[in-house]
Amino acid sequence: MNRTGVTAYLGLATIVPKVSQVDNSSGFLGNVPHRQHPGILHLKTVRLPPELVQTAHFLVAQSSMRDLEKQTKALTNYLWSRKRPLETPDLRRKALQLEQKLREETVCAHPEGSLTHLDVDKEKKLQRKVLDMIRKTTYHWEALDYTEELSFVYMAARMDGVFAAVSRAFHEIQKRVPDFQPSTLLDFGSGTGAVSWAAHSIWGKTMNEYMNIDTSAPMLGLAERLMKGMSEAQELCFPGVYFRQFLPVSPKVKFDLVVSAFSLNELPGQAQRVETVQTLWRKTDGFLVLIENGTKEGHQMLMEARDVILKGKDKVVHDSREAHIFAPCPHHLPCPRLSPERPLPCNFIQAYCPLPFSWVSALPGLGAIICQPDSRCLQLRWNFENPQQKEEKFSFLILRRGPGESEECWPRITQPVLCRPRHVHVHLCCPDGTLQHAVVTPKKHGRDFYRCARSSQCGDRLPVLNPDSEPTLDKEDSHVDEEQS
Repeated sequence: MNRTGVTAYLGLATIVPKVSQVDNSSGFLGNVPHRQHPGILHLKTVRLPPELVQTAHFLVAQSSMRDLEKQTKALTNYLWSRKRPLETPDLRRKALQLEQKLREETVCAHPEGSLTHLDVDKEKKLQRKVLDMIRKTTYHWEALDYTEELSFVYMAARMDGVFAAVSRAFHEIQKRVPDFQPSTLLDFGSGTGAVSWAAHSIWGKTMNEYMNIDTSAPMLGLAERLMKGMSEAQELCFPGVYFRQFLPVSPKVKFDLVVSAFSLNELPGQAQRVETVQTLWRKTDGFLVLIENGTKEGHQMLMEARDVILKGKDKVVHDSREAHIFAPCPHHLPCPRLSPERPLPCNFIQAYCPLPFSWVSALPGLGAIICQPDSRCLQLRWNFENPQQKEEKFSFLILRRGPGESEECWPRITQPVLCRPRHVHVHLCCPDGTLQHAVVTPKKHGRDFYRCARSSQCGDRLPVLNPDSEPTLDKEDSHVDEEQS
């Protein structure tokens, strides 16, 4: 890249307003290396529990279902591209706009006619054309009936990805609030029970109740079968797991941790989503975790839920403690990615080892899955090639009961960090509700800030202070970086 191009590119970048030094109030830099600074939240490759992998592999191997690989790919693509159902007012508005446009085109083609008065034949033809265009350009949402067959396909297609996304969200709570030791979990739209498995892998010592809610009886049956593992006695792999088709009615029944993972889009409309989010928040005593696809639709559904809770539209208040956004937003302001001109999803990526089915691509080398002696599942051992790791792209929202004054208002990294010789490009969502592209150099911002930024990844937070002065990027640093690139 020539000098003019680099200078123009750096000219687009700005340093985060009022941010120029590491928040080292706790003295963490004297105890841990920069690559482990407290803003690091990303996980390495997530692996499902061996008991769960064994059981899923056994069920698929014993299944007589045809074209399972083809069905899993089709369901995965369908769920990823799924959109929210169009609301009736929006549909009417769209129809009126189309009708107005077609009327204007008709009048232009026939100047002798009137914009509001067409003859009967032309009016009928116009209405038919409007309906035809509506059918072709409108997304037709359909409720999924999770039968035994579809539930089985869902397990093979999505259980590992759901586990990975939920594990990443739980990891952030565990790292930032190590004193949080939940004893009860509510999983709305539990599916195959991946949320319970993820919660048990982190807080298994304190958890004594895992409440799984799903309207599909076959899905609950499959989740229970997976939970029993390969045990001859058909006991659950860990105690305290319950399966129900409906949420507890009493508002007094609360849970330390409430989760809805990839379930809001299963609801038929905005009214149902709002009611469900309000109900889940009423059930929340500690944290509410919402996870959806890392698409525009998924992100917008989460922002819709965010507004419902923060604006307190619930008529009956059962808990006076206010809602606080725990992650990923460092503020309570409108999401800067939801600009009317160009809305972008706020999403993150988590790597994971997929379930070792026969159609999953593999890496060279042999591996083995072995149940530990103290496990309740049957001792089994088999060799198969290690499946190549996959990535789950998701959007998430974590809300917490109570004030958030004790939380550090550190900016969140929203895109992959671009490391270059002696400078780093980071894209941040800042506490003032803006998106910033920062160029960090060791000369201008100090070695600690530079090394922390260089060691970070998308989804991490930068532990920085907000001094009174606003730093700027001078031309000297730009030329130095330019010559080294």
